[in-house]
Amino acid sequence: MKIVYIIETLASTGGTERMVSEKANYLAETFGYDVSIISCTQNKHQPNAFHLSKKVKQICLAIPYYSQYHYKYPMRLWIKYTINNKLKRDLTKCVQKINPDILIGIGHYKANLVCNIECKAKRIIECHEAKLFTLSGMSQHQNLASKLFTRLYRNYYFKTIEKKADAIVTLTIGDKKMWNKAKHVEVIPNFSTMPAFNCTLCNTKRIIAVGRLSWEKGYDRLLSIWNIISRKYNDWHLDIYGEGELDNYLNTKISECNIKNIKIHNFTSELFKEYEKSSICVMTSYYEGFSLVLLEAMKSGVPCVSFDCPFGPSSIIVDNQCGFLIENGNINQFADKLSLLIEKEEIRKRFAVAAVTRAKDFSVDRVMMLWKTLFDKIYRTSP
Repeated sequence: MKIVYIIETLASTGGTERMVSEKANYLAETFGYDVSIISCTQNKHQPNAFHLSKKVKQICLAIPYYSQYHYKYPMRLWIKYTINNKLKRDLTKCVQKINPDILIGIGHYKANLVCNIECKAKRIIECHEAKLFTLSGMSQHQNLASKLFTRLYRNYYFKTIEKKADAIVTLTIGDKKMWNKAKHVEVIPNFSTMPAFNCTLCNTKRIIAVGRLSWEKGYDRLLSIWNIISRKYNDWHLDIYGEGELDNYLNTKISECNIKNIKIHNFTSELFKEYEKSSICVMTSYYEGFSLVLLEAMKSGVPCVSFDCPFGPSSIIVDNQCGFLIENGNINQFADKLSLLIEKEEIRKRFAVAAVTRAKDFSVDRVMMLWKTLFDKIYRTSP
């Protein structure tokens, strides 16, 4: 079977790039599929953020999408139009040359274009974030007319996918319900190939948070919570691992509010070592597609405390068994449950055992077999 993924770039260190790389590797190496990845904006001199098997082909189109921002309006609109046309032409030519059986697009990146490419392939749209939040960032800081245009574009975008995609794959049941007009929707969760050599003993006075430093990760909420916790337990420390546009803002906020025992670290490819040195993992996101962070923490036996935001955490954490799910936005409840885990080592260790067991439900072999079943199912319906 010949499979093609279409993605913006593999040069970024995000969860989407990581999962696409790992799935492509597995499909090529374990199932023996002919797998290609088309990276639309990446050029061939940009290294991939994650390992890609030699059995996976990669084509970098190097579409200069961000060059539009070198121009002011109205010229920017014309440049954007020409770039979009170039992407459509180059992408169509590339896909038709490969002639795949399965064409996979990413829900938040040009999925409507993927659905409109003329070829014999069956189309799958793979959603890495909930539909509710897909393209939602487009409307930030826009005037009224631009917000109206954005709303119309999002509606067109989703209608195209629902009408033309042969299958939409979501990470959670909650998101599946959002695609009620689509032909076929499957729920296939993510998996983690992160090594877990040694599980934590849950006896260090250290809490970990992981994720890019951006608005949706809710670090403003985390700082409010930690401001409460650090005053009660001044011998406990919070370490945040991530990079992003809020780096300076968060460090300034920590300094201005005199929040103690907290440090922001750069992203590391060896997070498993940091989980092994932690006793609790916290997540305060406003929304999550799935959350590899929670899964990887639990894989290392780290109990998790997370807001029950749409839609990922509740798909992973079994409340009061391997962690706590907190009413979304309830800062005081979050602080209370975190305090309980800090004070009760026996609860942390009981949760740790359950966390390792729960993480096994998301093994790579189990998840990839779901993908194989889907491929076989929709390929059999080909004319």
